Amino acid sequence: MFVYIHSREQAVSEHSALQQTPFTMSMKQEKRKISVISENSKYQQDMMTFNEEKKESTDKPPKMIDTTFTRMNSAGSLLPLEISFDSSQEEKIPIPNSSSTRFSFRKLWAFTGPGFLMSIAYLDPGNIESDLQSGAVAGFKILWVLLLATILGLVLQRLSARLGVVSGMQLAEVCRRQYPKVPRIALWLMVELAIIGSDMQEVIGSAIAINLLSVGRIPLWGGVLITIVDTFFFLFLDKYGLRKLEALFAFFIAVMAVTFGYEYVTVKPDQLQLLRGMFVPTCDGCGSKQLQQAVGTVGAVIMPHNIYLYSALVKSRDVNRANKNEVTQANRYFFIEACLALFVSFLINVFVVSVFAEAFYNRTNAQVHEVCANSSSPHSDLFPINNDTLSVDIYKGGVVLGCYFGAAALYIWAIGILAAGQSSTMSGTYTGQFVMEGFLNLKWSRFTRVVFTRTIAITPTLLVAVFQSVDTLTGMNDLLNVLMSLQLPFALIPILTFTSMSSVMHDFVNGLVWKIIGGIIILIICCINVYFVVDYIWGLHMLVFYIVAAILAVAYLCFISYLLWFCLVEMGVQFLRCGRAVSADRTMIPDDQTETFRQVGSVCSDESTFH
Repeated sequence: MFVYIHSREQAVSEHSALQQTPFTMSMKQEKRKISVISENSKYQQDMMTFNEEKKESTDKPPKMIDTTFTRMNSAGSLLPLEISFDSSQEEKIPIPNSSSTRFSFRKLWAFTGPGFLMSIAYLDPGNIESDLQSGAVAGFKILWVLLLATILGLVLQRLSARLGVVSGMQLAEVCRRQYPKVPRIALWLMVELAIIGSDMQEVIGSAIAINLLSVGRIPLWGGVLITIVDTFFFLFLDKYGLRKLEALFAFFIAVMAVTFGYEYVTVKPDQLQLLRGMFVPTCDGCGSKQLQQAVGTVGAVIMPHNIYLYSALVKSRDVNRANKNEVTQANRYFFIEACLALFVSFLINVFVVSVFAEAFYNRTNAQVHEVCANSSSPHSDLFPINNDTLSVDIYKGGVVLGCYFGAAALYIWAIGILAAGQSSTMSGTYTGQFVMEGFLNLKWSRFTRVVFTRTIAITPTLLVAVFQSVDTLTGMNDLLNVLMSLQLPFALIPILTFTSMSSVMHDFVNGLVWKIIGGIIILIICCINVYFVVDYIWGLHMLVFYIVAAILAVAYLCFISYLLWFCLVEMGVQFLRCGRAVSADRTMIPDDQTETFRQVGSVCSDESTFH
């Protein structure tokens, strides 16, 4: 970083020196005057060049830099202060050169990777638990909600990818450049909270999988500790190259597809009921439990920190952003890859929902207890002998599969859960790295970052695993899903805001139709999640939670109101400006024109011209 600070007194003294008479000037001052006059002439010539280049580059989506900070030259002219905030990956995957605009599988292969890494968030242990509960509670009836949530997620990921490709900045970077300091820090804290909550779910899922695979020999707290070690092991794979790391994530997805697909083939769900539940948006005979589960499905599928992650991942491809055709091509191929990746994740989720819908919908605890006892399962006492509807989680789900379909079904289920937990752990680590770099311009090593987040995530999880039962540990997933739902507006509102700003997106800015669609999606998702959170808190039946929730709700709604106000103003709703400019001091200009950009201004009244 190079920072030039030129005080007001020095600038004034230079100006005064130029006004002295020729008789009192020294030779040195005479040379200085000639140098300054020459510099002013150069700046005027550069300004003309800048205007000409600006006219020629209107069809190019240039790389953006922040010119909030400036420096002053000896003539009193303001120059842009270049500060590098590059947080992109060191390795860039080259794209095959071709002047043809026709579809190319070679190019698609080059762009393949970020979308599948992003899709891991749709397959984390929290999602798997939501899937099996959906099948056990509602059968096939709300599969259409899962499909709709996946489509909504695809639309939002499209906006995220376009922001990263067109601007060359990830969402966290743009937030830091556009929002004032206090909202920016608050937004960073909310996103970090979502990352830590997701990390806890991954730790819980991995610990439960290890416990099941070891037939209970490794306690839950032991599984929690093991997840610390294996996370650092996977970090070492990063040095072997980005492509190999993407291949590792593809392997984890393949493991989940095979394991959960095995369960699907073993159970043999009713295909007609499955298709009806997926494409007919009805829910005959559904009550409050089914409604709550449908709302929970949306909250589990659309993860807030995943929006930040994808905008950073797409920067790993070597795209010339000064070439409009290349940017258009990159947007198209990233969208195709995202469709493929989310289609695979959707199929895996359908496998899980269908297995539990076919085998365990409307089952009672007494029925399951009897089957487990007859199969000599050591876990039959998990299910009380009563006629209450079966309630399952990722731990009980594996046990039930083992009771009904044999030990192989249990172990294969555990392998799938372990793959989900481990892959989500790695994607969470990357998300935390990008978010910290973007919001704070603070570059920690991934090792340091993992130590920081893992300590926060593992401490409460480890305490629960040591002193509480498995029911309490798995029950934390419900609380964490609520936490994730609360954080959603802090990703959805910024992504719509910045993809609708012409200063950031230029020719690729959202049109009116996309602004309306994006606004409706965000409104629907936020309303659904507010209902989910209120329903969860109301079900606690504790006065102290009501009081605390009411206090926090005021601050929460005020912050969201600010983000919405900022969004609407940037989208052109002029009457909301209230006489104030939202980001008038933050101009985005092409970095390839910074050498010729000059903005003539007066000397700052402040002590320093660096502001």
